Amino acid sequence: MTRGLVLHDWVVAAIAVAAGLVAAVLLRALLRWLGKHALRTRWSGDDIIVDALRTVAPWAAVIAGTAAAASALPLTTRIAAIVNHSLTALLILITTLSTARVIAGLVQSVAHSRTGVAGSATIFVNITRVVVVAMGSLVALDTLGISIAPLLTALGVGGLAVALALQDTLANLFAGVHILASKTVQPGDYMRLSSGEEGYVVDINWRNTVVRNLSNNLVIIPNARLARTNMTNYSRPEQELSILVQVGVGYDSDLEHVERVTLEVIDSVMVDITGALPHHEAAVRFHTFGDSRINFTVILGVGEFSDQYRIKHEFIKRLHQRYRAEGIAIPAPTRTVSLRHDEQTPSSLVSSPVPVPHPREAPDSVRADLKG
Repeated sequence: MTRGLVLHDWVVAAIAVAAGLVAAVLLRALLRWLGKHALRTRWSGDDIIVDALRTVAPWAAVIAGTAAAASALPLTTRIAAIVNHSLTALLILITTLSTARVIAGLVQSVAHSRTGVAGSATIFVNITRVVVVAMGSLVALDTLGISIAPLLTALGVGGLAVALALQDTLANLFAGVHILASKTVQPGDYMRLSSGEEGYVVDINWRNTVVRNLSNNLVIIPNARLARTNMTNYSRPEQELSILVQVGVGYDSDLEHVERVTLEVIDSVMVDITGALPHHEAAVRFHTFGDSRINFTVILGVGEFSDQYRIKHEFIKRLHQRYRAEGIAIPAPTRTVSLRHDEQTPSSLVSSPVPVPHPREAPDSVRADLKG
């Protein structure tokens, strides 16, 4: 201290601290009011920014009041510098955490707006949060007078050992980044792997891809495996797709009549059933003369992969009912077997099995012959 503390110094410091607390309360109330108005807008970014400011602004007011109180006190140069540096570092850390939350929230909001689903690619969110927090921590350490150059050097040398120890984790991390950057798979897509796993992509994080199948179970697939396996994405380049249904009619059927009736059933299904495509052009293609019927393929349009089951179900029911009403037969597979009896073969030459008694049940003479 350059001089002794007097009552005036305590009063000024107390007023500064109280002013900071009052400002924090007012800012928090103001931001709460802004948050209610932000919820009414379509853009989710303003909600994220207001939520982050609700944390930063009150703490900044408290730190500013504390700094003003410290400046009002007759502190020595060394103690004043320590107090100022500490308060500055604390403000930097709080700002860094809030900034990381804002940027991560904006990244998640952009992913949500592009995919249209609640799930998102948290791998980018986590990477963004880690990078921002690491940079803010280094700035805070430098503000406190701690040299970060040796720390960076140690991190560079230790990073090699960490990379060797976390080969699988890093492989999954970079595989996930590659998958998202190449837009091979995005959250919300329906995919099927060559190994049989299929479902909607819920999330792609730093280690694995989470897939929800149609039975509402989660399938966890490592990113490295997903990047090197064969995969069919049913949502790209577009979600709408065509499905094929195989049908057959008897040889006595009038094919023109069959085609006209089938097209009418297709049009009714495309209009009435949710998930079908009303603008889809109905198609019937005859292709094979089978053993007992003429086979053809019906092409239906569906909005997305999971809609096909409901549409197939309704189409088969309506087609069967309409065929019965029109007298169109759908024959079951039949096969004719001809049996020929050769009369020249004498019946005496047909051998019949002769029962042989078990050695234990046969007489002694017969048992001896069987042994011999």
